[in-house]
Amino acid sequence: MNRTVQAPDFPPFAPDTCDFARCPDAWYALTVRPQHERAVELALAARGLAAYLPVFATVRKWSDRFKKLVVPLFPGYIFCRFDASSRVQVLKTPGVISIVSTGQTPTPVPDAQVEAVQKMLASGSPVEPCAYLKEGERVRIEEGPMAGVEGILLEVRDACRLVVAIELFQRSVSVQIHRESVVPVRG
Repeated sequence: MNRTVQAPDFPPFAPDTCDFARCPDAWYALTVRPQHERAVELALAARGLAAYLPVFATVRKWSDRFKKLVVPLFPGYIFCRFDASSRVQVLKTPGVISIVSTGQTPTPVPDAQVEAVQKMLASGSPVEPCAYLKEGERVRIEEGPMAGVEGILLEVRDACRLVVAIELFQRSVSVQIHRESVVPVRG
């Protein structure tokens, strides 16, 4: 049984990474070995690359106890900001399997999608992974700590959730919101 709990009390960024807003390079999604996400994040940071591993806290039940764990929001994936011409350095990082690509060309993840995930995690609202959604009404949050975040409105058991999709590798993340704080996005 999984229950989502409040976001962890530590920053989800690796130490010594660059200021994400000032890095001129694009974000890319990397596939990594199972359960090696944190090690890859630290190895990329040691190479001077901006790496971002979004994590959330959850409670897992074992036969004899409940345990609070901090786990990757997108298991098997990590974001890295780099110039596509330096992809060999990224691929040589231990634990990195590949760069998510279209054909042979690495496909960048739009900055707005990575920034939306960062804002959702920093908001203090419970965040959890959810099924990837393609259909639904697109909305934008107008107020509060997640102002400007756009996503798909979803209603689950009389509660509203905002779903942000990372389209490149078909994963989504959701956060509970107040219906009054969103407006439809036109066009």
